[in-house]
Amino acid sequence: MNSRISTGRRTFIIFNYTFLALLSLLCIFPLMHMLALSFSSGAAAAAGKVGLWPVEFNTAAYRNILNKPEYLTAFGVSVQRLVLGTLISLTVTIITAFPLSKENNAFQFRTLYAWFFVFTILFSGGLVPWFMTIQKLGLMDSIWALVLPSALSVFNVILLLNFYRGLPKELDESARIDGAGHFRVLWSIIVPLSKPALATVGLFTMVAHWNSWFDGLVLMNRPENYPLQSFLQTIVIQKDMRFISAENVELLKLISDRTSAAAQIFVATVPILVVYPFLQRFFIKGIVLGSVKE
Repeated sequence: MNSRISTGRRTFIIFNYTFLALLSLLCIFPLMHMLALSFSSGAAAAAGKVGLWPVEFNTAAYRNILNKPEYLTAFGVSVQRLVLGTLISLTVTIITAFPLSKENNAFQFRTLYAWFFVFTILFSGGLVPWFMTIQKLGLMDSIWALVLPSALSVFNVILLLNFYRGLPKELDESARIDGAGHFRVLWSIIVPLSKPALATVGLFTMVAHWNSWFDGLVLMNRPENYPLQSFLQTIVIQKDMRFISAENVELLKLISDRTSAAAQIFVATVPILVVYPFLQRFFIKGIVLGSVKE
């Protein structure tokens, strides 16, 4: 067998790898600049001297974060939201996708229910009804206002039910013959086999909860209840300097609103950067296997 690579194929591989390398650098450069900015002095940042390497290196911005109870409180709210939101969303998505993955002869009106969920993707009630519903339920200024309204993502349901439909039907049939009920089949057989799809859905959910900022501003009346991204929005976009600690005057001489915001934004990205590598091996497999069935 001739294993030589043709000139056209070699050219394509070189071009492809070069393009992907440049694209990766474009994605990494903003993060590197933010990191360099967070370790630079306030004067250097204000003068625009900071590129991809810190200028007048110092850790004052990070020390300021540790002295800022508002930031730590917001970070804790986001962690609480991430854990509760992901667990609740995965549970609701699993028990919704499982019956919708059945055939019509096993689950009557299955198609009608499926189109009911698809309809919510095409049409929504709007921002005002959404806000009024949460307000009437008494969820304002609570962690549940950030978790429950977004507990069920129809996109994740469709992804998961397509994955379920790709599993061998004999697993379900043999378990039912042995006397297992629907919940036993789901939690003892289907869920353990669905790790790639669940990892994908879980990652989507975690990123959505961690990056969400608008609902925190709308549903929280008190700033101490803001999740991290809503808190950062008040600093970066609105440039609210009330959150800059004034307890250490010498520390404030080394930082500015840009270096302080850069440090806080970089710290806010760390949890997702830490979690993603552990789920990456499931991610592509879950996306592919969950998209090949109708």
